[in-house]
Amino acid sequence: MSAPRTVLVINSGSSSLKCQLIEPDSGVSRADGTIERIGEDSGLAGMTVGDREVRRDGPPIPDHDAALRTAFALLEQAGAALDSVNLVAVGHRAVHGGRSFFEPTPVTDALIAKMRELAPLAPLHNPPAVLGMEVARRLLPDLPHIAVFDTAFFHHLPTPAATYAIDRELAERWHIRRYGFHGTSHRYVSEQAAEFLGVPLRELNQIVLHLGNGASAAAIAGGRPVDTSMGLTPLEGLVMGTRPGDVDAGIILYLARTAGMTVDEIDAMLNRHSGVYGLGGQVDFRELHKRIAAGDAAAKLAYDVYIHRLRKYIGAYLAVLGHADVIVFTAGVGENDPAVRRDALAGLDGLGIEVDDELNESPVRTARRISTADSPTTVLVVPTNEELAIARDCVAVLDAAS
Repeated sequence: MSAPRTVLVINSGSSSLKCQLIEPDSGVSRADGTIERIGEDSGLAGMTVGDREVRRDGPPIPDHDAALRTAFALLEQAGAALDSVNLVAVGHRAVHGGRSFFEPTPVTDALIAKMRELAPLAPLHNPPAVLGMEVARRLLPDLPHIAVFDTAFFHHLPTPAATYAIDRELAERWHIRRYGFHGTSHRYVSEQAAEFLGVPLRELNQIVLHLGNGASAAAIAGGRPVDTSMGLTPLEGLVMGTRPGDVDAGIILYLARTAGMTVDEIDAMLNRHSGVYGLGGQVDFRELHKRIAAGDAAAKLAYDVYIHRLRKYIGAYLAVLGHADVIVFTAGVGENDPAVRRDALAGLDGLGIEVDDELNESPVRTARRISTADSPTTVLVVPTNEELAIARDCVAVLDAAS
């Protein structure tokens, strides 16, 4: 009997690199590692293989090449060397595929060149993803490398949902439309919700709330997205850790003309100094709750703005769908913060949404129902697993080619 296939999934950031070894057929994660502080004076690296964890703290990790080599060394040290795990592909998380990429796509020089062109649409994400692809292809040249795009799930949004009401010719020339993000997560979670309920995906209207440091909502009918909160870039929509979500575009013009801020300064403010952090000085919701309990008014305002925007999108997507069979919470905050779930849905009994307080507070970390037995709309918490989804997309490409 041959060994199970494994896929190395890489998520490359500007100063970090995350990787997992996954068996896509069984869903088992063989190894999980994070390399941090790339390019700084001291590095931080860790790898978990089963019950064994190995770490390498202190020595500098100058670049992404060194980061991936460190990951390979830790895998070998922990007993999961790449030449021993039947590695069949390398999957790369890619954020923005523009109009060009809406399916899992083999990584080629042409793809990398196109991703560089798309960098202005996702300046925090596409450049480091390209770095990760280049390094991995150089170190693992004999394996197929496949990019899976966050925007792909939303490529076929209905035209009214994808279109901005700006000059049509300008939008066409510069490829301006709603692309949406976290698509790999929204697709995976909506499928898992249907499986959990034992109902065909095609029969469900779902609102999926991916609430992490980045946050997005999606309205999904029969497995196909009909609207989503993020837009041309990952800035739009819900309030996030350091990003504001929806803002009046006039604010940008006002800051440029009146405050004398440059485009780069406004970009930095919107991407790194806004959202919950900009209002409350904290992105970790556990700390935010502690500050609120201690009477911190700024933290309370940040939380209230976050919840208000979330409720606004839930209401909007109920209107878009006509009704919701399921509301699903996922990602770091969505999976682990019962207060956010409670407050996002509080007082919506008249809309058929009733949360069971005891179920909502449960420490269980697997997929679970948190709505009351009589709630017309089912409310679920479903852990996301973008890495598994990427790994399965990779082997689907390989199987289709064989």
